Amino acid sequence: MNLAPFAIATLPRIIFGAGRLAELPQLIRDYGQRVLLVTGRGSFRASAHWPSLLQDLARAQISHVSFSVEGEPSPEMVDAAVAKYRDAALNVVVGIGGGSVLDAAKAIAGLLPGGNSVLDHLEDVGRGIPYHGPSLPFIAVPTTAGTGSEATRNAVLSRHGPDGFKKSFRHDCLVARVALIDPQLLAGTPRHLMAAQGMDAFTQLLESYVSLRANPFTDALAWSGLEAVAEGFWAAWEGGDSAQAAAGRAAMAYAALLSGITLAQVGLGSVHGLAQPLGSLFPMPHGVACGSTVAAATAVNLRALRERVPGSPALHKYARLGRLLGGTPVLDDAAAAQSLVDTLEGWCDRLELPRLSGFGITAADIPVIVAASRNNSMKSNPVLLTDEEIAAIVRQRL
Repeated sequence: MNLAPFAIATLPRIIFGAGRLAELPQLIRDYGQRVLLVTGRGSFRASAHWPSLLQDLARAQISHVSFSVEGEPSPEMVDAAVAKYRDAALNVVVGIGGGSVLDAAKAIAGLLPGGNSVLDHLEDVGRGIPYHGPSLPFIAVPTTAGTGSEATRNAVLSRHGPDGFKKSFRHDCLVARVALIDPQLLAGTPRHLMAAQGMDAFTQLLESYVSLRANPFTDALAWSGLEAVAEGFWAAWEGGDSAQAAAGRAAMAYAALLSGITLAQVGLGSVHGLAQPLGSLFPMPHGVACGSTVAAATAVNLRALRERVPGSPALHKYARLGRLLGGTPVLDDAAAAQSLVDTLEGWCDRLELPRLSGFGITAADIPVIVAASRNNSMKSNPVLLTDEEIAAIVRQRL
């Protein structure tokens, strides 16, 4: 095997399995006895897990303060939390929730020791001051199967509106010390949320698999995650209390974790390049943006690769995935790649993912969206797309 050089950045300690939330108090005790719990305002606090966790913390003689995140975290939200808890003598920060909660907790943990503003360090829109840490220890406990934030070094922060942005505060110091993934926390996820979360994880796996920076290590992880999606996504989406549904949720929790690992190592692509302006300039949820555009983006990438980079390994990878998802192992590469596009279009229809026009996006917005899509994610797309090719993706989904 002829292997090109590659490097793998910092990863958290990973604890995976049903019921492993019970281990959280001892994990906290490894860092101290005073913890900041960052959660969403809704589902976890309303579940039976919340009072049980508080009882377990009390039994372990761990004191806590808590902070709630509503919606996507903004720089102002993070700065307010840092100011509020700067002098609270905290030893560790725990984020329990979806990607927004984990990103907020990650940023708060990174800034509490110094007490400065996240706008000092936010890429592109910040003050350009290098971040060197230190960060408080951070433990990530995802309750969704989408972003993979439990395994990444970046905290995505947003402002919405005409001058909106989605930008990252990122550094190896921000990587969680522990990622605790308990698939039981996904039980009861509504279908529309499982659809958006699952398509986000799937797209992250697909885009990291075909990334210009992909390597054998990340390929193996991405493929394992894609197999998990193929096996478990629809059972998780259907939901319920059956063993099949529980297995599906475990598969999707695993897939989301791997998607976070792979994206952190090799980047993403055109879908996530577009998802940034679609989510910051318009009220379009991130997972919905990914799910709604992934088929069109895949078709455009395939056409551009065949025209300009016919020797790209991404062409074979797309075909391999088409055979997996379509259950058609005998198709040649061209037919299998088309099968992939057809399958993804069918998923979009079955999941009833809305078109971009449902969020007020019109043809007149396309130039602004295209200009704003030229971000870090677009740089690792398997082929450099022209403005017209990017516009064609948006136009197809209006």
